[in-house]
Amino acid sequence: MGFFSFTKEIAMDLGTANTIIITDGKIVVDEPSVVALDRRTDKMIAVGEKAKLMHEKAHADIRTIRPLRDGVIADFNACEQMMRGLIKMVHTGSRFFTPSLRMVIGVPSGSTEVELRAVRDSAEHAGGHEVYLIYEPMAAAIGVGLDVLAPEGNMIVDIGGGSTEIAVISLGGIVADQSLRVAGDELTRDIQDYMSRQHNVKVSERMAERIKIHVGSALTDLGDQAPEDYIVHGPNRITALPMEVPVCYQEIAHCLEKTIAKIETAVLAALEETPPELYADIVKNGIYLTGGGALLRGLDKRLTDKINIPFHIADDPLHSVAQGTGVALKNINKFHFFK
Repeated sequence: MGFFSFTKEIAMDLGTANTIIITDGKIVVDEPSVVALDRRTDKMIAVGEKAKLMHEKAHADIRTIRPLRDGVIADFNACEQMMRGLIKMVHTGSRFFTPSLRMVIGVPSGSTEVELRAVRDSAEHAGGHEVYLIYEPMAAAIGVGLDVLAPEGNMIVDIGGGSTEIAVISLGGIVADQSLRVAGDELTRDIQDYMSRQHNVKVSERMAERIKIHVGSALTDLGDQAPEDYIVHGPNRITALPMEVPVCYQEIAHCLEKTIAKIETAVLAALEETPPELYADIVKNGIYLTGGGALLRGLDKRLTDKINIPFHIADDPLHSVAQGTGVALKNINKFHFFK
């Protein structure tokens, strides 16, 4: 126990794929949302990048867990331990001080009361004394630099690891929204299924993720932006003999088609709910794409062509929600929170 306490403010984007922590306006932690636990004692062995390196490679005594699924907490104990481990990285030098934490955490806009309580409880058990929750699309809009308090319609599509958050924002509140439990993880599973079905090769979650990064595309024609084929190594699904399979972006675009179509449908559903005056603002301002899914090649062009409204990729899509929670942390009295 420390000699005395002081208050430390941290903003957290608790994501399915990555967790980002901001303090004093700077990103101090940007780690995968993975924790490794000792199966016998249930004590934490590693967290973040170190735990991810163990994922799908550990022996029977170590279990690696991604505590969040589809944007919400799936394993309460693992999430609490992961948050503790990541928060420790923020104040590693404070041996004699016990910080009292004021936290702002981004949560999916479609979260139920039970899911919101799970996030709040995990944060409190991890050391949070004052915990505020903000909806992720609102945080993303703030992080992009939009004036969310203005009497003007702005639309954000945040495609994370576990959920896609779509929201029309005006006067500091969400006017219309769609929360879809379909996002980056679903795209990764699509690739795993496709490789197994089409090429008869078994690929891990991590390999499917690499395929998505190297040749993932929302369009079958990228022109000059086309990436080179990616060579996949893995065991034959039937014989277990090693295989080497070149994969091109066109076939990945085909295999991701159904999931991307679901996101398109959700964007259109949110636009249908939007009042005409705000709709006119959105047509003028365009729609902003954030989250890791925004980096999928050709996605902005595909959505623009489909919906006839310009889609803009945020300058730093991976950190938009985290940066927005950081701004909200500094302006607690300005924005709408769930406490």
